[in-house]
Amino acid sequence: MVIGFIGLGNMARALIGGILKEKAVAPEDITGSAATAETRRRMEADFGIRTSESNAQIAAEADILFLAVKPQYLPVVLEDIRNAVTERTLIVSVAAGKTTKWLSEAFPGPVKIVRCMPNTPALVGEGCAAVCRNENVTEEELGLVLRLIGSCCGMAELVPEQLMDTAGGVNGSSPAFVFLFIEALADAGVKGGLPRAQSYRFAAQTVLGAARLMLESGKTPGELKDMVCSPGGTTIEGVETLEKNAFRGAVMQAVGAAIEKSKKL
Repeated sequence: MVIGFIGLGNMARALIGGILKEKAVAPEDITGSAATAETRRRMEADFGIRTSESNAQIAAEADILFLAVKPQYLPVVLEDIRNAVTERTLIVSVAAGKTTKWLSEAFPGPVKIVRCMPNTPALVGEGCAAVCRNENVTEEELGLVLRLIGSCCGMAELVPEQLMDTAGGVNGSSPAFVFLFIEALADAGVKGGLPRAQSYRFAAQTVLGAARLMLESGKTPGELKDMVCSPGGTTIEGVETLEKNAFRGAVMQAVGAAIEKSKKL
């Protein structure tokens, strides 16, 4: 099986790293194209994969073809590869906002298309990916993609295509919101006298641990929050301040804005 990547940026790097870590295929069975020679040289040196400047060549060789480029570059890429893919090629797009219907219309015949919305924590194997497919993708092929992406990213789950923009808002954009929260926690620690580096570590580990506690305990966020909030204690005082400043409403609005932007892409 040959796995091809058009675009060799951060997300492709995360996926390739995960595929090789899981030994899904050998390095020589992964190919990729990128706009710059420097990117191609770096990926060859780091992972031992084969690269080309030709998108069409990568598409023609691949059994599974990842379109790992930003949405605005997709029209050019699709024009490059429209006659290079075949009915057997399984295309996996990680571009936000572009539906399977929109993608399939770029090709002269029937194509198999899976959409995937991963996030940047995939770079450390702790990501989350939402996945959907068109009618030409079989259950077996879908299972293969879910296992492949799940092993690379950390988690992959199927969602209806009409909810892909919503899933992208919740998992695709939200790492930036979490980083803002970590930065704010750390700033508060610095204000209180902690060294900057230590404050970052405390804040980041707390967010990591809280997320793992929720996933592994099976408890809801509300239940876990109540476990921390002692009557008349420090934490409930902080929770009240967050509520007064519309913390939850601000987060919901931020995710909503990301969803709306995705729909317009």
